[in-house]
Formats: sequence, C-alpha cells, structure tokens
Amino acid sequence: MFKINCLNPISQVGLADLTGDFHITDKVDEAEGILVRSASMHEMELPAGLLAVARAGAGVNNIPLDKCAEKGIVVFNTPGANANGVKELVLAGMLLAARDIVGGIEWIKDNASDADIAKTAEKQKKNFAGTEIAGKKLGVIGLGAIGVKVANAAIHLGMEVYGYDPYLSVNAAWNLSRNVKHVEKVEEIYKECDYITIHIPLLDSTKGTINRDAISQMKDGVVVINYARDLLVSETDMLEALKNGKVARYVSDFPNATTAGQPGVILTPHLGASTEESEDNCAKMAVEEIMDYLNNGNIKNSVNYPAIDMGPCDNKGRVEVFHKNQANMIAQFTAVFGAEKINISDMMNKSRGDYAVTLLDLDDVPTQSLVEKLSAAEGVLRVRVVKG
Repeated sequence: MFKINCLNPISQVGLADLTGDFHITDKVDEAEGILVRSASMHEMELPAGLLAVARAGAGVNNIPLDKCAEKGIVVFNTPGANANGVKELVLAGMLLAARDIVGGIEWIKDNASDADIAKTAEKQKKNFAGTEIAGKKLGVIGLGAIGVKVANAAIHLGMEVYGYDPYLSVNAAWNLSRNVKHVEKVEEIYKECDYITIHIPLLDSTKGTINRDAISQMKDGVVVINYARDLLVSETDMLEALKNGKVARYVSDFPNATTAGQPGVILTPHLGASTEESEDNCAKMAVEEIMDYLNNGNIKNSVNYPAIDMGPCDNKGRVEVFHKNQANMIAQFTAVFGAEKINISDMMNKSRGDYAVTLLDLDDVPTQSLVEKLSAAEGVLRVRVVKG
C-alpha cells in the first residue's frame, strides 16, 4: 500500500485512476508520493519516506529539484497534458491584440445607459476595428507540445508561421506542419514576424530572453505574446518598447504590479491551463506516472532524473539505485551482488547531468544486507527495493 498526499486539490478524474494499492492521506509526513499543482515546496521539510513528486502541470518552479535529486526523490511533470488549453488562449490573445475587442466591450459597458446605443456603436466601431491575423507572420519560439499546437493552428488560420527551437525533438518534428518554416536563428523571427509567441521553459539561461536587445531587432508595431513564464520577458524593457511604439501590444498571462493597467498591455489572470479538460488531463498523467514508478520503478517525464523503463517485474526481485553520474558505479554494484551471491538477470543504467539511475532485476529476493552494502557505496544517493 502506497500513501499519496495531495498538496493542492487534484482533479477527481485523475485520482479515480489510482488502484487499490494506493491510498490518499492527509498527512504529508507519511507520504511516499506527492501530487502537487502550484503549492510551493521550497521551504517544506521533505518526508523521509518520500519517493516521488508528480506535478500536475508543466512548470516545476515550485519544487526544489536539486534537493529532491540529492535525496533520490523523482520529480515528474505532465508535458503536453494542458497544451490544447494554452494553445486556445494564445490564439485568443492574438485576436485580442489584433482587434481592440476589450476596448469595444468596455465602451459598450460605459455606454449601456444610452437608449440609442446601436446607432452610436455604428459610429464608434471604427475606433476598435483593428486588423485580421490571416496573412500575417507569426514567430513561435519553442516548439514543444504547446508551441507545435500553436504553430499548426496558426497555419490553419492562414498565417505564415516561423518556428525556432534548437532542441526540437523527433516527436515534435513529426507533429509539426510541414508548412511551418523552421529557422535556425531566433533573430530571423525578430526580423520578420508581426506576432511573436514564446513557449520555452524558464531556466537561468532563458530569463529575460525577450529583452531590450531582442526587441530592438523586431519589426515596428510587433505584438509579443507570453503564455509561458513571466520572467522570460524583461517587463521593464517591454513597457519602454510599448511607450515608444516599437511594440504595439504585449499579451501576457502573468499580471503583476509592473504590467497591470499599463497602456498596450493585455493581461489574463493565469488562465493558460485553467480548463476542466487540462486539469483532468494533467491529473491523469501525473497519477499514471507516479503509479508506474512506485509499482515498477519506471521513470517517464521526470525533470530531475533520466527516463528508464524495464516494464513490469516478472522476477523475484527488483532494485533501483539512485547515484551520482560518475565512473565505476556499475562495477561497485556488481561487486556487491557477487559478494551476496545474488544473480542479476537484467539491468538498465541511464544518466542525466549529474545524476543517474540503475534498475536491476534479480533472480532472488534482495536482502537487507544487499541494500545496506549498496547504500554504502560511494556516490549512491538512495537504494529502493521495488520488488522483493
């Protein structure tokens, strides 16, 4: 029986997939798995028995990834589960920027008492007319699950689409419309595009990607859309560009004291993935990931450990070792198994950055002595008996 704690309300559609081996607990200190959405875990004392954290969403800024990795705690996210919801809002953002829909709606509210409002509206509508997006050039920075959907949808809306992603995955490439022009330098998007939307992860290396220098290379009157992360855009530089007319509109899903109420800024209250369907999809994926890991030791969509999958275990035992990605680790492990006279029937080792995972299927039940000796090996962070 595995105990799961939910730090945030998690969709019942996802929780309904938990099998009888899993029990929801209100006591976080006894949890072996945690399901989380937006709750911050940075100041949290991680339970000694915690094995996994699954984020029902893509961003993991609220989770201490390195701290978890050092303790052998696998952190999952759910890439693509909310992609359609974000895609639809990006399209809405483009339309809001292209035509002053918000201004028109507010004008009607302000003039609701006008008995002749229909006739007055005919005279005023030219102030909110705007332009169409068909025929315009859209630049998509980042062609992950969301970026690909945005690019493909924009093609169907008659836009000319440029895509930039130096790390384009094979799966994304298969799903990307052949009509999207894949550029090798982001500067081409800055130079050519009427609309620019950013869909890259927030890392130290990507903070302020859209800054004064990037904006200076853009077309006059460009529209910039940010439904990824607020810190990807230098907002002080963006406000300056709006003031001098370089940028026509900035559309963002991240309201704050810097941007709220500023001319040319269109803000939504972090609605990107806030649809019933997105929340259900994220919850289902998070539950599937955490169950497969706790039951079988398989890792998929982890953000701090490599992917590894040996399917269900049909042998007497399975052991998983989390360790530093350094030389001589496998030799240490096999020496311990040899000394314990336990045969390894199958083994897989994967690494990612500073960390690695070794998954071993055994012909015998792993002993406490085996676990203790593996745990004592230099570079080992955690040893987990998956089966035995």
